[in-house]
Amino acid sequence: MKNETLDVLIVGAGAAGMMCAIEAGKRGRRVRVIDHARAPGEKIRISGGGRCNFTNLGTSGANFLSENPRFALSALKRFTQHDFLKMVERHGIAWHEKTLGQLFCDDSAKQIIRMLTDEMKAAGVTLSLGLGVTAISRSGDRFEVALDDGTRVSAASLVVATGGKSIPKMGATGWGYEVARQFGLRLTETRPALVPLTFEPTLLEQLAPLAGVAVDAIVKTAPNPASSSPKGDRPKEASFTEAMLFTHRGLSGPSILQISSYWREGEAITVNLAPSEDVAARMLAAKTENGKQAVHTALGHIIPRRLAEVICAREGLAGKLAEVGDKKLRAMAETVNAWTVKPVGSEGYRTAEVTLGGVDTAALDQQTMEAKTVPGLFFIGEVVDVTGWLGGYNFQWAWSSGWAAGQSC
Repeated sequence: MKNETLDVLIVGAGAAGMMCAIEAGKRGRRVRVIDHARAPGEKIRISGGGRCNFTNLGTSGANFLSENPRFALSALKRFTQHDFLKMVERHGIAWHEKTLGQLFCDDSAKQIIRMLTDEMKAAGVTLSLGLGVTAISRSGDRFEVALDDGTRVSAASLVVATGGKSIPKMGATGWGYEVARQFGLRLTETRPALVPLTFEPTLLEQLAPLAGVAVDAIVKTAPNPASSSPKGDRPKEASFTEAMLFTHRGLSGPSILQISSYWREGEAITVNLAPSEDVAARMLAAKTENGKQAVHTALGHIIPRRLAEVICAREGLAGKLAEVGDKKLRAMAETVNAWTVKPVGSEGYRTAEVTLGGVDTAALDQQTMEAKTVPGLFFIGEVVDVTGWLGGYNFQWAWSSGWAAGQSC
């Protein structure tokens, strides 16, 4: 059996783990990063359509969910989106800004991975891939970690940067939660987040013609107070104005992914399918101006034609505008401007971009990410109960939390 003595062993070669390794290595620490994957930064590689939405210019504490929403503020303020952007520019990576402050690589997400691995190499960090952990124990003030190649590592600091349960096809297992339990740390409820929502079969059949139809929408949810965390991590109402997509299973698109972090089973969401229009006013005006046109034709001037046809069919409205009473037109308009629907579930971890919940922030030092009751044990990134909105926020949490731990581990 081979023995190795380190200052820092980091489990997880993702965004948070690599950032932590860079910072710890810069401090002269002997650092090794291990990952069971065959390549580092796999979630970075597939993110943003292969161009990596690596941060968001508008990052603030308001863009994160947690039982303690203030926990993330320290790390986010000490290593900001602007700090990471300086790192990107220092490596000559061209980038562009999309809507809502989202920053992407002009070329490829692989540039971000290369930047991180180059920085780790410069800091003297050892990276070992295709390698997992079989057991962890604590001996005095050190961690004894058995690896599946037979190596036994003794480390002063152990950093868990293994992410959550999202995208299991890439090897996500929730292993980090097991480590937290082993050392007596509380976990908050975990569930898929930034994930498409699904409908029951009858509604799916009615909406089947809409698969592939996209609209700009305002999506809202008013969570049931009984389902909220006792610490009030979810606001009474969340609202997002972004694109929405009808699918064969239900709804997707940015606005739905965003609201999925706030939605819970048994709750409804309200969707405004024409956010910039007063549909009732438009339809009543159309009736006055040209009452001979078909109802679905008039509605098809406001929203996509296929959507107009399905809504008219569901509302039982056919024929000419002049033949439909104003009350019925107003009721139909309400369906467009405030469609209330109750999803039955989500597509789950298979397609979820992140995991909501995780290691309880009350168990961690917000300055260092170190477990308060287990000196030398750190949790960073997605494994922690800090979950960002869609749009580069989760990567910024990875950079910030990894940086913070790297100053102390």
